[in-house]
Amino acid sequence: MATRDLTRVLDGTVLVEGVSIEVRAEEVFVVFGPSGAGKTSLLRLLNRLDEPTRGTVWLDGTDYRDIEPCTLRRRVGWVPQAPTLIEGTVADNVAWGPTLRDEPVDPERLHELLDRLGLSGFADRKGDRLSGGEAQRVAIARTLFNDPDLVLLDEPASSLDAAAADRVESLLADVMEAYALTAVLVTHDADRARRLGTRGVRLEGGRVVLDGSIAEVVE
Repeated sequence: MATRDLTRVLDGTVLVEGVSIEVRAEEVFVVFGPSGAGKTSLLRLLNRLDEPTRGTVWLDGTDYRDIEPCTLRRRVGWVPQAPTLIEGTVADNVAWGPTLRDEPVDPERLHELLDRLGLSGFADRKGDRLSGGEAQRVAIARTLFNDPDLVLLDEPASSLDAAAADRVESLLADVMEAYALTAVLVTHDADRARRLGTRGVRLEGGRVVLDGSIAEVVE
C-alpha cells in the first residue's frame, strides 16, 4: 500500500495533510504521535471509512477509488480501539464477514485462529460473556478471518488494563509473524511501537514530521 498527498479537510479544519507513505509487504508500519495528531483520521482514510479531500491510496498498484468499497474493506481490515461484537457466540463473530457474503466457513481454520489468539475453547462462548482483552482478541480474529491484504490496527490495546494489553500485544505479534501479515499500527506508546514496528512515521498536526526507522520515529 502507498499513499500520495493524502489530505482530509473537514469544515475548514485540516485533519490530515499531504501524507505520502509506502507500506512494505509483511511489515508493521507504525503511525506514531501524541493524541490529536491525526493518527486515527489517517487510518480511516486508508480504507475509505472517510473520503480524502485530496490525494489517494494505491493498493497493489490500483487506485483504491477504483475498488468497490466492500471489497476494499475486506482487503484492508480494521481493528478498532474498542471492539463492538455482534450478538451471538465467539464463532459467530469471527465468521461474521464470510457469513454476510454467503461464503462457506472453514471451522478448522476458525479454531486454528482462535488457538493462535489464546482463545482455544471459546468458539461457543457468548460474546457478551468476555473480558475486554478477550473481546479485543475476538475482534482481531474477526478481521483476520477475512484474509485481508493489510490490517489497520487503531491502538488495539489502549482501552485495556496493563496485563490484558500485554497479552493482546504478545498474541498479536505472534499471529502477525505466523501469518506474515502486513499492518499499519497507530500508537502513542513508544515502547509498543518499538516492540511491534519496523518502520514508521511521526505525525503532528496531521502532517508527517519524521519518516524512518522506529528508533528514529519515537525518539
